[in-house]
Amino acid sequence: MTTAYHIPVLLETSVEGLNINPDGVYVDLTFGGGGHSREILKRLGPKGRLIAFDQDADAWKNAPDDERLMLVKHNFRYMKHFVDFLGFDHVDGVLGDLGVSSHHFDSPERGFSFRFDGALDMRMGPGISITAADVINQYDERKLFSLFKLYGEVPSCGKLVKSIIKARNESPFETTGQLRELAHSVAPKKDVNKFLAQVFQALRIEVNKEMEVLEEVLMQMEEVIRPGGRLVVIAYHSLEDRMVKNFIRSGHFAQSQAETDLYGNRDVPFKAITRKAVQAGEEEVAQNPRARSAKLRIAEKL
Repeated sequence: MTTAYHIPVLLETSVEGLNINPDGVYVDLTFGGGGHSREILKRLGPKGRLIAFDQDADAWKNAPDDERLMLVKHNFRYMKHFVDFLGFDHVDGVLGDLGVSSHHFDSPERGFSFRFDGALDMRMGPGISITAADVINQYDERKLFSLFKLYGEVPSCGKLVKSIIKARNESPFETTGQLRELAHSVAPKKDVNKFLAQVFQALRIEVNKEMEVLEEVLMQMEEVIRPGGRLVVIAYHSLEDRMVKNFIRSGHFAQSQAETDLYGNRDVPFKAITRKAVQAGEEEVAQNPRARSAKLRIAEKL
């Protein structure tokens, strides 16, 4: 089931990074196919506990029958709330494998991939009200330009946005095929697939408020993780990775310089265990091409 749904990226390295205490309490922010969760459970003893989050009903079918697993069927932005609700003051580690699962990309009806024709949806869970079609059809020119530039780093955003507005005035966008055809018409001839991926990524991030959610959950880490506990995050694009890197270095997001006290000591909640982001090796990338863009960072609570 795990392999069919999603191949976990950097599995051994990420779980090793948690430095697991068999009696500890851990959080998997993105259960998905359950690959990382199962590996964590292997290393927990009878008293250990794993709290796993996933807002997608498709993922819940992958949950093993294990009394140590507490599956929370909500977005991980509510991490602290549910850790408290389940009766824990702190946890010993948190793992987040960000982004979208292979299952989402391979399900045409979910609308995450330009490889298939399906509804222009892109919602990761039922609690999300806005779809990608809503964004494309309703956002004004300024908002569309901003999201494609910021979240997709799409070249020639202006040309893309003007083409979208012209096309939607004639007929609203409903399918991924419509968007793919239009984006293809304005894409650089040398790298069409990269351009399409950037366009779809930007929409997905906007629909699911991914950057907003990541910022919210990172700000909860200082209070949720006990001293000596670990934070392990796998990011798949530069925006996510930059946010995680800055948070680990400084406790902030806009800059990487930490505040200092009167004596010049750095006032940071975490220390980096990985000096640079860890990336998948050639063998893993060959077996799982999605691992190519993954960047893993590990930090320890001070």
